[in-house]
Amino acid sequence: MEWRDRNGRFVSEGDEENKSLSFLYETGFGRLLLRLIITKPVSAAAGWLLQRRISALWVKSFIEKNNIDMSEYESRKFRSFNDFFTRKILPGCRRVDENPEHFISPCDCKLTVFDIRKDSVFSIKGGKYTVEQLLRSRELAHGYAGGKLLIFRLTVDDYHRYCYPDSGVKEQNVHIQGVYHTVNPIAYKKYAVLKENTREYTLLHSDHFDDIIIMEVGATLVGRISNLHGACRVKKGEEKGHFDFGGSTVAVLVKPDILRIDDDILRNNRDGCETVIKYGERIGTKIR
Repeated sequence: MEWRDRNGRFVSEGDEENKSLSFLYETGFGRLLLRLIITKPVSAAAGWLLQRRISALWVKSFIEKNNIDMSEYESRKFRSFNDFFTRKILPGCRRVDENPEHFISPCDCKLTVFDIRKDSVFSIKGGKYTVEQLLRSRELAHGYAGGKLLIFRLTVDDYHRYCYPDSGVKEQNVHIQGVYHTVNPIAYKKYAVLKENTREYTLLHSDHFDDIIIMEVGATLVGRISNLHGACRVKKGEEKGHFDFGGSTVAVLVKPDILRIDDDILRNNRDGCETVIKYGERIGTKIR
């Protein structure tokens, strides 16, 4: 899988991660092993281990392997690997676009954009999904036919905190229990990942973009999706929550005739490339 930045430059995804995931998802023995890995007890056990002090010993090699620029983050001694993984970025390192007519990315990510057809069926890396299956709600899904589905895929080198793309009033979080597949595109060849994965979503009655659905999707060895708020008023760019260790995804659904995605992102999309985006960065504008 290849990514492009917003200037059209290509970035290649790491081969080592792809080889490991290919073994798990594309071989018979790997799929048998995967049945164990994706269970809740294994993910919970991994989450427990990553909270222990001994896991902090893995931090240095992880930073080096994934070329993470730690100058952007708080400088301190991490109590565990997960304490490192959920670290906070320094003030000023992620500028939030405050223009009320600009729609921002909720996170650091690799972005793909999909049109939601009138029959509410869409494709992600070879897997077919309906919005109804994703939300487990026919009534809620109906309002997004003809709109946009934005997939913000976080990889392990990304900042794993996420924010609100607009100000507004949010409803209570809805939790859908599932399993913990990876969100790497390799998995989509064998499993309907977004339909099967543990996930949590909320409806945001936004000030400028109508009703937005924001969904967090857990991935392999992610023991927890940590959202900070219940039903309340929120501010654009305000932190919504964070993921514990693992690659993860934020999915955002927008109603028809509300959002115009920026041209550079659409060009990358047509070429089959994800676009590298940062937390708080503009990705589109309001349709007047």
